[in-house]
Amino acid sequence: MSILVNQQQFHLTNGKISYIFHVLKNGQLGHLYFGKALRERDYRHFQRTNNPTPASCHTYEDDAAFSLETIQQEYPVYGKGDFREPAFMVSGEKPIANFVYKSYEVVKGKPRLKDLPATYATSGEAETLFVVLEDSYQQVELELSYTIFENEAVIARNARLINKTDVEISIDRMMSLSVDLPHADMEMVHLSGTWARERHVKTRKLEQGIQSISSIRGASSHHHNPFLALKTPDATEHTGEVLGFQFVYSGNFLAQAEVDHYDVTRVQMGIHPLGFQWKLRSGESFQTPEALMVYSDQGMNGMSQTFHRLYRHQLIREQWKYKERPILINNWEATYFDFNEEKLLHFAKEAKELGVELFVLDDGWFGKRNNDRSSLGDWTVDLEKLPDGIASLAKKVKSTGLQFGLWFEPEMISPDSHLFREHPEWAIGIPGEHVTLGRNQRVLDYTRAEVVDYIFDRMKAIIEATNLDYIKWDMNRNITEAYSAGLEHQGEFFHRYILGVYDLYERLTSEFPNVLFESCAGGGGRFDPALLYYAPQTWASDDTDAVERLKIQYGTSMAYPIYSMGSHVSAVPNHQTLRETPLSMRADVAYFGTFGYELDPSSLSDEEKEIVKAQIKRYQSLRHLVRDGEFIRLQSPFESNETAWMIVSTDQKEAIVGWYKASSTPNPRTNQSVKLRGLDSDYGYQVDGDTYYGDELMQHGLPLPIEFNGANGEQAERGGDFQSKVFYLKAE
Repeated sequence: MSILVNQQQFHLTNGKISYIFHVLKNGQLGHLYFGKALRERDYRHFQRTNNPTPASCHTYEDDAAFSLETIQQEYPVYGKGDFREPAFMVSGEKPIANFVYKSYEVVKGKPRLKDLPATYATSGEAETLFVVLEDSYQQVELELSYTIFENEAVIARNARLINKTDVEISIDRMMSLSVDLPHADMEMVHLSGTWARERHVKTRKLEQGIQSISSIRGASSHHHNPFLALKTPDATEHTGEVLGFQFVYSGNFLAQAEVDHYDVTRVQMGIHPLGFQWKLRSGESFQTPEALMVYSDQGMNGMSQTFHRLYRHQLIREQWKYKERPILINNWEATYFDFNEEKLLHFAKEAKELGVELFVLDDGWFGKRNNDRSSLGDWTVDLEKLPDGIASLAKKVKSTGLQFGLWFEPEMISPDSHLFREHPEWAIGIPGEHVTLGRNQRVLDYTRAEVVDYIFDRMKAIIEATNLDYIKWDMNRNITEAYSAGLEHQGEFFHRYILGVYDLYERLTSEFPNVLFESCAGGGGRFDPALLYYAPQTWASDDTDAVERLKIQYGTSMAYPIYSMGSHVSAVPNHQTLRETPLSMRADVAYFGTFGYELDPSSLSDEEKEIVKAQIKRYQSLRHLVRDGEFIRLQSPFESNETAWMIVSTDQKEAIVGWYKASSTPNPRTNQSVKLRGLDSDYGYQVDGDTYYGDELMQHGLPLPIEFNGANGEQAERGGDFQSKVFYLKAE
């Protein structure tokens, strides 16, 4: 791991990757290379600046070849002859910036970003390069930060602007990352969808113009995840070159690939500029969130595994890196708002007998919350449902041997609530004007410190009273009428809002480090790396149907470790699709995540209860692999009727394989198998009493149980729709 500086060329390398840029003759930064590691030498010949092109604007009167329109840049600005979208725009008396190189500094480790979640590293795990640029038009400095990690093919980037003038300036656009790539023969992969079908894999060929994904909802959203990858057309899950980009942020974002008229591809990622304008007073600075860049020459799986390791070891907080997450049961789909203490205690006792470790009381325990029309913001227990209070219920649940968790929606307020009647100004919206509702609720104004303080105090009191073990933090609607009566500059609203969310998370997780937080936003509407910093697991989707979860969890694994995915077994007919799948398949899918249940245990037959007990014991025996192993995608549900994936331990001595078939095939093939990956070729692996060597499992495949074909009723081990099988492999 080293940062090499020579003749104003900067080369970040760790033997896996190289990231190289230099100072151009006009003082701006030119991008040279990002990819597989290169040796140390001068690479300025990668960028040709001596070849004039027709009709381009040139920087120097006597050098028509030097044009920012054709130069690959590191952090382009508006108005200096580059007509592609800039990384930075400012408005005011001097709406054009001209940042030129001033200085650099290399530090060990990775300094923390002020008020923002980000990856972290010690002095032996990373090095960080700071490059300072100065605006030649006014006393404004731009500090670009690049971190290279010792063991991962990752570059972490951010930018900071410092106003050294004596006047206020307005930032209109400030990306966290911009990089110009030398060609456009690539495909863009992103994760898109909507509620109940989040993070489906989408692939499109890059063409001249702009291909983008974004959110202006105030959250990273169900609809587009702040992730994109560019892969060569021949790249597969396991081979070929891939560049992955991820934004460590939970609010409005823009991620795009712009292909110009010479097939140069500019990738940018940052806060969405729509509705954004930050007023920077004299002496102040503005810090962008972090963006991550990953290189893989081992296909999409290689990229994903790099993100997984980085998040497990350099993003999720120390408390939860290696700790086993409890198997939980949530009462929501079992009771909705209709419960009392007696019903809940019976529910908890039956769950404990099944082997469940954590009971979670979902919505409806506070205020007068008998439906979704009231009480958000009134975080006091409903004594009609729980006459002895929430602390008493928690104590009684814990006495059964279970941990106790609660659902909160701390960012929301109901128009029908004591809090709204006392503080209507705490709700987002223009006073006296029409406001749009979502799920019959409004959004609290987290740009106000007093609002964050109030919610912190209420949540703190409940955590302490219940000795709480777990919080499910929900956010069920997006932001409309984005206006704060307490904010001078409304263009700052969305970013200040999410800073308020981070502030509350930071205060709660710091004061209560042993409370496990699970983030949720109407399911998977805010599944992003920033929240993994505070909440090491996220409810992947409200859709718990096993067949639909194959796509959701497969797509989510493109960028996120599976131990961050909330994945549960629910009742049938499924509440989101009305599909009825076997109890076995529901568990076989949910094993690959943070396992739990969304059903009423008393509704299970005696036979089903025994099955659930066995499922829980099995997951407990596999949980270390789900947490620490390398996840490998084998067969995509977006491409076939079958899905397969697996997890391999780092020493390759253990593995689990999940295989699924959504619908039956008449007269199927006689010999069916699934080719595995990541094993040791020389190891013999025990699988269901048989021994197979790693090479045969990877080259020929793991035999699947015999499928019914219409004539083999006595031999068939499986058949019909909704087939699944989880295999455990152990090296001899």
